[in-house]
Amino acid sequence: MKPAVGRRRSTSETRCERCTLQSLCLPLGLEVEALASFDAIIEHPRPLKRGQALMRQGERFESLYVVRSGSLKQLLAQPGQRDQVTHFHLPGEVVGLDGIAESRCYGSVVALESTFVCELPFHRLDELAEQVPELRSELYRCMSRELRNDQRMMCLLSGRTADQRLASFVLGLSERFRARGCSPNCFHLSMSRSDIGSYLGLALETVSRVIARFQEQGVLCVKGRELCIHDQAALVALAEEGVGRHSGS
Repeated sequence: MKPAVGRRRSTSETRCERCTLQSLCLPLGLEVEALASFDAIIEHPRPLKRGQALMRQGERFESLYVVRSGSLKQLLAQPGQRDQVTHFHLPGEVVGLDGIAESRCYGSVVALESTFVCELPFHRLDELAEQVPELRSELYRCMSRELRNDQRMMCLLSGRTADQRLASFVLGLSERFRARGCSPNCFHLSMSRSDIGSYLGLALETVSRVIARFQEQGVLCVKGRELCIHDQAALVALAEEGVGRHSGS
């Protein structure tokens, strides 16, 4: 049964110390008292259906969100062009950091599947961070990771072949699943090939063609939305050296 809007959250639903994602989340390393204070500012857990928007581009920024389960994509609307996918968010990741500076949501964030998020009203989080230096430090680390990810994305799209882009993307997902205690070799792709293409700056047909080529080479296998890496070393070689010299857009 889904929690109703406005319902008081129960302790068993949101206690941070019981959450399996605590090692990836903002309260990492907080003492018991500080952790309880952090838990107290979390708003009612918010379920999202596939395709439902968590935030919309241009809306007033009010909260950060932490993905508790499921996944989301961020879309940036561009005049005269199709929406650009700029991020994929997995469990334990913070959503909305790019809205802090201008107090506006930079892009729209949409659920890729049934997703659950914890909402952190930013004014309350900011006040708590003033009292808990460890929380402030972790917030800075999250921002730093966001900047590094943006830089990696710029490098990924700069003069690289389609094979290199897709291989790097799969390896990146593999590492993110590993960090969450999931299999780094077999995992579910919640995003469509069209979304992947938008994120990597490739046409849908190019993404499908490269995946087919990787399967023929025995590097990986994709069945529906399930992806399994069969040759990690070959995938790394493709990402770093671009063994397949094909490109596309």
